[in-house]
Amino acid sequence: MHTHFLFISGVEIIFILFIVVMIFGTDKLPEIARSLAKGMTQLKNATNEIKSEIHNSAKTHGIDTDLTGDVRKEIEKVKEEIDDLTGPIKRQF
Repeated sequence: MHTHFLFISGVEIIFILFIVVMIFGTDKLPEIARSLAKGMTQLKNATNEIKSEIHNSAKTHGIDTDLTGDVRKEIEKVKEEIDDLTGPIKRQF
């Protein structure tokens, strides 16, 4: 069974790594990895800053951003409805 990461299978990842080693050599790999890690960290920080800015802006304008609370409420309603429907059936058995 093949694992997939971003629509790329394990074999394709290994092939890409092989090509990278052939082009850049093994001595450049740590430097490339550090650069990629730094870029990913910067991207993560920028994403978190954008999320924070959107959340703060929504709060100042009185917009509710707690979608998880609304979803939980709806799930609880559905659970209660199912329990109401299945209650008499469970009692019979």
